[in-house]
Amino acid sequence: MAADLLATCRGIIATCTRLGLSVASAESLTAGRFISTLVDVPGASAVVRGGLVTYATDLKATLAGVDADRLEETGPVDPHVAAEMAVGAARACIADIGVSCTGVAGPDPQDGKEVGLVFTAVAFGSRAEVLEHHFTGDREAIRQATVATMIERLGEFTTKLAFGPGGE
Repeated sequence: MAADLLATCRGIIATCTRLGLSVASAESLTAGRFISTLVDVPGASAVVRGGLVTYATDLKATLAGVDADRLEETGPVDPHVAAEMAVGAARACIADIGVSCTGVAGPDPQDGKEVGLVFTAVAFGSRAEVLEHHFTGDREAIRQATVATMIERLGEFTTKLAFGPGGE
């Protein structure tokens, strides 16, 4: 793991431990890599509740609670799906914060969505903030970029919770 990514993970674990917050995930294209990366940090068990690997579309509904009609209408690579996945991960794992990703790692487009299109979300309570990303590279590069982005976003979110919008 890159040193800066590891440092961010350490900061997340320390901040969440200090604030008494827990984290869970719902991951599609990363298939558990995000939560696995977080638990590489000693002490992560005080923060990480668990993760849902919702690689198959139907599991986004049955495990993460994504509206099945929405999945039918938009497909799995959608900002609303990412938001529902993050909220659903927190609910299913009884965590304070939910983090999710859904996207196309390739090698081929999926449901008319281009390779590299990824949505990540961070949820707190019933609200989620979703970002759209357009990553480049091969399948592995896209998956790595997604995990790194999820960690960065969670780090930014927990820093805001601990210190306010502009603090560190």
